[in-house]
Amino acid sequence: MKMRAIFPLFVIVLFSLLALFAPEIAALLHIHGDTADLAARFLPPSQKHIFGTDELGRDIFVRLLYGGRVSLGVGFTAAAAAAFLGTAIGLLSGYKGGWTDALLMRLTDLLIALPLLPLLVILSAVDVKKLGLPGGVDASFYKIVLLVGLTGWAMTARLVRARALTLREMDFVTAARALGVRPLRLVLRHILPNLMDTVRVAAALSVGNFILLESVLSFLGFGIQPPLPSWGNMLTGAEDAIWTHASVTVYPGMMIFFTVLAFNFLADGLQSGKRA
Repeated sequence: MKMRAIFPLFVIVLFSLLALFAPEIAALLHIHGDTADLAARFLPPSQKHIFGTDELGRDIFVRLLYGGRVSLGVGFTAAAAAAFLGTAIGLLSGYKGGWTDALLMRLTDLLIALPLLPLLVILSAVDVKKLGLPGGVDASFYKIVLLVGLTGWAMTARLVRARALTLREMDFVTAARALGVRPLRLVLRHILPNLMDTVRVAAALSVGNFILLESVLSFLGFGIQPPLPSWGNMLTGAEDAIWTHASVTVYPGMMIFFTVLAFNFLADGLQSGKRA
């Protein structure tokens, strides 16, 4: 891994660990992130409230940690689903060629051409219970992961297909085919391992993009629903106070900005390492 990927990876690991241990950190600070205290609205940063309090008197720092669990969870889970689908479709398309390639790539082109944000806004109105998904507080999380994962695989499929088209004509693949290696084994043992660098770069970019997409949907009111916190709906709650108490919007905005930037720099570092 190139040195330029080390620092963004450190930032991602740090934010992930803070989110993972949010309950323990909240217990250590003796703060419950969902407890509203209207008498403590918009308190400035202090020893008890590191980043101050929001419009309902809730601790911003603790809510950022819990919001990170949701936003990062959406990013990682949806990116994993998109990487799996995109790799499978791109690999099948690139290796098989012919009508299979044409059909799958036209489907991919159609998905790329669709305006993703309006599409997700429309699909977010679907009742998750009718899809067999759990209801309750976490329903919006499952819905966003499902929608983003099922609509976000197209660019990965394109990249994987391009790489697979190159690999299938290389000498080691030709030699394996001449030795009678079956197509499935040939794909899984010889082609797939050699395009995993491409998948890793695409997945790193996808995580950042999906976190940003979840934040936009949540800000518009179509993503993660309260009381479940996310960085996006923390911005929604602070929208009315942006001119009087700007700090309540700065902190979640900075978390989104630095996290997405870290994933983009990580993808750039992985890409540079692959070229080296």
